[in-house]
Amino acid sequence: MSGVIVETRDVHLTFGISAGIFRGKRPLRAVNGVSLAIEQGEVLGLVGESGCGKTTLARMMLGLLQPTSGTILIKGRPIQEFERLEVARLLQPIFQDPYSSLNPRKSVGTIISLPLRVQSDPRPETWRQRVEEIMALVGLPGRHYNSYPNQLSGGQRQRVAIARALINRPQVVICDEPTSALDVSVQSQILNLLQDLRRELGLTYVLISHNLAVVEHMATRVAVMYLGRIVEAADTDSLFNSPRHPYTQALLQSVLTPDPSLGVPDAQLGAAYPNPLEPPSGCTFHPRCPHAMPHCSEVAPRAVPTAVGHAECHLYDEDQGRPRLAS
Repeated sequence: MSGVIVETRDVHLTFGISAGIFRGKRPLRAVNGVSLAIEQGEVLGLVGESGCGKTTLARMMLGLLQPTSGTILIKGRPIQEFERLEVARLLQPIFQDPYSSLNPRKSVGTIISLPLRVQSDPRPETWRQRVEEIMALVGLPGRHYNSYPNQLSGGQRQRVAIARALINRPQVVICDEPTSALDVSVQSQILNLLQDLRRELGLTYVLISHNLAVVEHMATRVAVMYLGRIVEAADTDSLFNSPRHPYTQALLQSVLTPDPSLGVPDAQLGAAYPNPLEPPSGCTFHPRCPHAMPHCSEVAPRAVPTAVGHAECHLYDEDQGRPRLAS
């Protein structure tokens, strides 16, 4: 590790959602006060249910969305001080679905070289060589240079997307569900490729995934999101072996096991996700929490430091209703 490369400080993003033709708009707090520091060289896993704000947070890191309040820093500088192309050179995304993230009318060589053209690389005579080098690095045979996406398999298309993201050697890659659209037999190949590229190129990853097995395999640190907030963050081993927040515990209990006799696990979260337009008062998780106390519905928890990170939960805060549990 050699310092913080991307940091968010109390970042909020609120969308206005139409409540009806004569009723104006209602606020939806997609990201609600997120503070994260991403160290160079690490893999930060970002997990949580659909709609909790993971992808919205990633888009703000990429400069695609402007926060309503709070600050995003890249290498210690506010993101507003960077030109858009500067941000693109430092941070690149790998999208979930290679079937829709690649232009079907462009050849593989053209798709991969697009960042070189858009970012005004001054050496066009080297573009083909650089494309062929990155294709070899991601395991794409050179014969596919003039192929089109519909002539490739799903795994090969995702390799094209990875090559496009890496052609200008960014420092941070945001992987938004990079394997969920692929066959299970191909997923491990792509994950191993991402691991190899991280070591070889010194990359930093932000890995967004619903697959906790993927996160456990890839991430060095994990942040758990719930209704726009980071409710727990810790190193991977600690979070998977000794989760603190009740929501994290429920997520881990929801993982399917290979033993068919155990059936489908019941995480005790209920069938309904809270309405983000009308979030619960106090701790937003309290209606689903098996450990909820009376004041949980009234007082929002603060981030309580633990030995390996932090957890936003009254169970660990001696100043808000209960003695702090042993770390």
